[in-house]
Amino acid sequence: MVSNLFKLISAGSLPGFLGRRGQSESQICGAVSFRLFIPGPVELSEATLQAMATPMMGHRSPEFVELYRSVQPGLQKLFYTTDPVYVSTSSAWGVMEGALRNVVKKGVLNCMSGAFSDKWFDVSKRCGKNAAALRFDWGRAVKPEKVEAELATGKYDAITLIHNETSTGTMNPLEEIMEVVGKFPEVISVVDAVSSFSVLPIEKDALGIDVLLTGSQKALALPPGMALFSVSRRALERAAEVEGRGYYFDFHEFDRNHQKGMTPSTPTIPHLFALKQQLGRIEKEGLQARYDRHRRLNAMVRGWAKDRGFGLFPEAGYESVSLTCIRNDGQVDVPSLNQFMRENFAVQMDQGYGKIKGKTFRINNMGNETEETIAWFLDCLDQAIAAT
Repeated sequence: MVSNLFKLISAGSLPGFLGRRGQSESQICGAVSFRLFIPGPVELSEATLQAMATPMMGHRSPEFVELYRSVQPGLQKLFYTTDPVYVSTSSAWGVMEGALRNVVKKGVLNCMSGAFSDKWFDVSKRCGKNAAALRFDWGRAVKPEKVEAELATGKYDAITLIHNETSTGTMNPLEEIMEVVGKFPEVISVVDAVSSFSVLPIEKDALGIDVLLTGSQKALALPPGMALFSVSRRALERAAEVEGRGYYFDFHEFDRNHQKGMTPSTPTIPHLFALKQQLGRIEKEGLQARYDRHRRLNAMVRGWAKDRGFGLFPEAGYESVSLTCIRNDGQVDVPSLNQFMRENFAVQMDQGYGKIKGKTFRINNMGNETEETIAWFLDCLDQAIAAT
């Protein structure tokens, strides 16, 4: 109940509500402020919000260079790379489109198994690239043998893959797919890790990933508006051969400015302050502890679904560790469930995405979530199901 929510708020147990203490129940439960349990944007901590309020600086100043360079070691550790990690003031989609413009000369194979990977194929065509679709049903994982058969045709010099398809809660077998891609030296790999980055280890250099990208609003628990990406020397060499890269997402512009501790254009400096704060939090927790926590929370949600007779939408064995996509099967009225959660617990829950909206709903366990916050949300969900 709402009274239970306020006990947790007062105790400082719910990340994201920490900065809202002192508000009345009507303020919190109204249209102004909801506790987010959607798969992004996720809840922010009070420390992150405070970091974003740091006084502004010039983006060509020595202070900015110091800030930019201070986050590099932590980012390289998370990316498992010795390459630079670039900062883009955009959503991840900016970098996803930019990667196509930078590395595709002959043709690109878009691996498709959900809303966002389907969209990448559309973006490839809009960019005027020779693009082909390797299609799998939503919820089915991309199969390495199918990738190998397509690449063996010699039609492609680039491939795109979404590691964790957020729309369906399906995690593709990245290591196996990259092992296949490694057999084709001319193929540049572009991997979207938007909803898997920092949830589990993604070893960019060891796996041979050429372009690895993520966004700020998922497991990093930062506001939307910033993308992070790392590019191999091989991909930079390819980009040098490609015409029409544009400016804003030109890999070489990022690299030239990176060497000076800067970004090509005015960056979102508050995000960088927040990123530095979050990197410190991640370092304090420890990477393995972070990975273990995400798996524990994910197991809690899966266990809840199983105990209540819900099935999971993704193919067995390929379920996401970042979130759980639950098959509705007509058991609940998802819009009514969400309305009850908003009105009674000041919670915004997910209602499914795209063509499976309502037929599924997703529960996020990324970012700063804990056993306590997940248990509280699941208890609220039980009450909502009973009431609707």
